[in-house]
Amino acid sequence: MDHRIGGIAIAEKETRNFALRDEQGSEIGVFVGKSPRQAALKAANRGHTNIKLRERGTKKVHVFTGERVQVKKPKGGPAWMPNKIWKPNVKKVGVEKLETI
Repeated sequence: MDHRIGGIAIAEKETRNFALRDEQGSEIGVFVGKSPRQAALKAANRGHTNIKLRERGTKKVHVFTGERVQVKKPKGGPAWMPNKIWKPNVKKVGVEKLETI
């Protein structure tokens, strides 16, 4: 699908599936995002620290280190939000290529 801005067509990014791999190479979960970083942030928010995401349909494995820390809720946050929230943080280490999936 594309959007029009001033008569110019802008392509919308498609969501992609990324399979989370453990140390043995088994795929233990799937995270969806428009970019590998977005999927890695979701994995980090669930407590994963050594994040290896294989993009479905390819042999690329995106490698991240991740953590989550508790921070105060943002100013102007909704009343239902707790005073402390978990905030994920990831750093890309690199990309690996697999021989076989």
